[in-house]
Amino acid sequence: MAHPTYTTVTRYNNSATLRPYLSAVRHTLAAAMCLENFSSQNVERHNKPEVEVRSSKELLLTPVVISRNEKEKVLIEGSVNSIRISISIKQADEIEKILCHKFMRFMMMRAENFFVLRRKPVEGYDISFLITNFHTEAMYKHKLVDFVIHFMEEIDKEISEMKLAVNARARISAEEFLKRF
Repeated sequence: MAHPTYTTVTRYNNSATLRPYLSAVRHTLAAAMCLENFSSQNVERHNKPEVEVRSSKELLLTPVVISRNEKEKVLIEGSVNSIRISISIKQADEIEKILCHKFMRFMMMRAENFFVLRRKPVEGYDISFLITNFHTEAMYKHKLVDFVIHFMEEIDKEISEMKLAVNARARISAEEFLKRF
């Protein structure tokens, strides 16, 4: 495997760094999404995603890691007929780790409904998407990129909302429990 290229976006405040981070991911995905139908060099009439199979080094692009900070990063691995996007989501504390794990597990169990979602993420990442040339032939490329970017924007909001709901329920439970004393 080739060594990934790293792009780091420094962190000043939450919204100020999100836009350049997502912009870097968007432009990199758009550039890497030049996929074409490429049959297997080993088995006749087979077309496997080369980014997963890794049968020929010459068919793989250099992996790119775009990082917002140590905990938030995106790995983009490309090949001639497929691209794999792996996302590591910010998990500041133990509650966020649990919520993120449960939410990602929930989504990956329903991967067939999302078409491009993988059932198992790449090691070290929370969730992975696999886009093949068949997806780009059936769907608009810019809409696939928009989907990934929208997912990245919304996942942080979703986990934050779940954390607030858990904390609110814990506060109400603690108040009810302490009323008896």
